[in-house]
Amino acid sequence: MKQILLIIARIVLGIVFTFSGIVKVIDPLGSTYKFADYFHDAFSMDWMIPASFALAVLMSAIEFLFGITLLINIRTKISSLGILLFMIVFTPLTLYIAIADPVQDCGCFGDALIVTNWQTFYKNIIIFIIAFIVFYFRKSYKPFLSVRKEWIITGILAILTFGTSIYCYKHLPLMDFRPYKVGTHIPDGMKMPDDAIVDEYIYNYVLKNTETGEELEINSEEYVNDSTYWHEGSPWEFIDSSEPILVKKGYTPPIHDFSIASQDGEDITDIVLEDERFYLILIAYDLNESSISKQEQINKLTNYCTNNNYGFICMTSSIDIHIKEFVDKTKAPYEFYSTDEITLKTIVRANPGLVLLKKGTVLGKWHYNDIPEIAEFENDFFKK
Repeated sequence: MKQILLIIARIVLGIVFTFSGIVKVIDPLGSTYKFADYFHDAFSMDWMIPASFALAVLMSAIEFLFGITLLINIRTKISSLGILLFMIVFTPLTLYIAIADPVQDCGCFGDALIVTNWQTFYKNIIIFIIAFIVFYFRKSYKPFLSVRKEWIITGILAILTFGTSIYCYKHLPLMDFRPYKVGTHIPDGMKMPDDAIVDEYIYNYVLKNTETGEELEINSEEYVNDSTYWHEGSPWEFIDSSEPILVKKGYTPPIHDFSIASQDGEDITDIVLEDERFYLILIAYDLNESSISKQEQINKLTNYCTNNNYGFICMTSSIDIHIKEFVDKTKAPYEFYSTDEITLKTIVRANPGLVLLKKGTVLGKWHYNDIPEIAEFENDFFKK
């Protein structure tokens, strides 16, 4: 019975780390953005942000390798130690994140599974216990291959893992867990269900007793429930109110920050999403960092769309002066519209990337390295 429980513990631990690692291995930019969030928002270590990509690739690969080798029972002593060290470091870290709440999602399962910071901490307590048990009884797991064969398999897995991350960086994630994946109807993703729970807020009120001069700060719930402060003839008068304070998070639609605004401030979101034409959108969250290696092809595609009455715009978070500098440098013939940077990074993991819409439905997404030729668009989409 003990051996069966140890095998179950090893498999469960291996599955958790394998899953957690692979969803980040295939989305290295997503992990990079999360590292940058931690360095900036949680630890005020902006000087570490340039290392975010390297750390994202390295950490997700190590996490996956520890998980998969433990799962298939090779190099189990090393992987069980590695996982235990992971948990020794990250369990107290997630406690700090849960208390301080500098980021909304720890990113431990990428975009595949979103959990709250407190859920992450509680999960890590359980995983830490399992990891300690597996490590303590590590000698009970008998290898079925020679040491040489185990290292060969581990080496092959390492090469495939790092190779997958680099491939997904140069193209797009092999699997898309984000709310803008191909086939998504964006307006549906923005809807609030009729029975959705909404956010609940309270305010802190500052009151002053006109008879004694005493000032008092209470929250809005206390104020409403106690007529002492507001009944006719009450000596208490309202002085000030705080900004709204979120006390209970309600339902958030999968797509909640999608908007398209012209440089003059005109919102054209509904116009784009309701357009019955094919609509190509170039996503370039930062024009200063945007690759221009395919700019000539993009410009030709823009002119083709204009001549054939298809839509083509660029969505960016760059400011006007940077847009002008980019146009001067590239002769870009398309119009630029403003969108939140985080939203743009979520839509497509490329700078720039290309998205094809029709009536608000995502028909295709491409990294700038994979933008199809005009003939391919005609054969695969436009002539349908």
